[in-house]
Amino acid sequence: MLSNSRRPLRIQVLQNVTPTLIAAPLLRRFVAALFEHAGIPAGDAATVADCLVTANLRGVDTHGVFRVPTYLERVRRQIVNTHPDIRITPVTGAVATVDGDNGMGAVVGTRAMQHGIGLARDAGIGLVSVRRSTHYGMAAYYVLQAIKAGMIGMAFTNASPALPPWGGRAPFFGTSPLAIGVPGGKRSDFVLDMAMSVLARGNVYIAAQNGEPIAPGLALDADGYPTTDPRDVMAGGTMLPFGGVKGAALAAVMDIFGGVLSGAAFGGTVGNPHTDFTRPQDVGHLFIVIRPDLFMPRDSFAERMDTLVERMKAQPRAAGFDEILIPGEREARTEHERSCDGIPLSAEVTAALEAEAQLAHITFPDAAS
Repeated sequence: MLSNSRRPLRIQVLQNVTPTLIAAPLLRRFVAALFEHAGIPAGDAATVADCLVTANLRGVDTHGVFRVPTYLERVRRQIVNTHPDIRITPVTGAVATVDGDNGMGAVVGTRAMQHGIGLARDAGIGLVSVRRSTHYGMAAYYVLQAIKAGMIGMAFTNASPALPPWGGRAPFFGTSPLAIGVPGGKRSDFVLDMAMSVLARGNVYIAAQNGEPIAPGLALDADGYPTTDPRDVMAGGTMLPFGGVKGAALAAVMDIFGGVLSGAAFGGTVGNPHTDFTRPQDVGHLFIVIRPDLFMPRDSFAERMDTLVERMKAQPRAAGFDEILIPGEREARTEHERSCDGIPLSAEVTAALEAEAQLAHITFPDAAS
């Protein structure tokens, strides 16, 4: 776990940008208004806005309101369905499949996760596969829904090509984040959200936007040579999986669970939400929800999770670490801070959102005082 002296790469990319602070409720209403103006029903617009702003609150800025202009452009070009007919088909008592009808990923994903939660309440476990979805934002958003319902949640997804298979030099698998959420007792919830790359793809776009390099060892150029220039990645290069061959293998697993199993696009055919405005993405997801009282009383499970966390945090610390954190703990602290102080938006993101506000004749929210 990283100490405060070793910040995640996503924060390093943004750290030199003087931010504008916007209160989360104002930003949430503003973003929802933009999507509603674009033709998305009010309830669905609120869901998309909540997904994006929650990412910003938790410090996952690469999956926050930075994505708004791209999402809106896809809506304007009518390659995302603003009124999807999301069809849920039972398979067995605890299993269902969802056809997202090319709707907004946050809307499709939320509908699928909520159905999985309902299945788990009745059967102890829920398994929901999704096809014909789109970019669904921060993967943790869905397992947080399961935690809120008192459940264990898992979210698998595939994504557009960004990583090579081991030994390759061209994008083929997605960064395909894996999220697992486990409710705690008196201690913090366990919330894992990890992409199959060392660096989230959004950081490459932000680094290019800000004219900043990325760290060595994270990407290759189009000829297969290491690069620190994000523009090389965007011009035919590729990011690299974390952990070498192990990360590459897990990227393949995510494509199997998210794409092959679901009936969605797979094997390098998922559409890129930022560069391909000619067709739907056909992203696939898989959600697993487990009731934590299947094998013992709920209170006993909570106590055992607390014991695990306490034992983890009491372990001897390595040099340079001032604290051992569990997955999701730093994000929870960031959410508390930003809920109080406001969400920092870079000058570039602020300008892009202000441009969208002008197009929609909607007032951009005032900065937090």
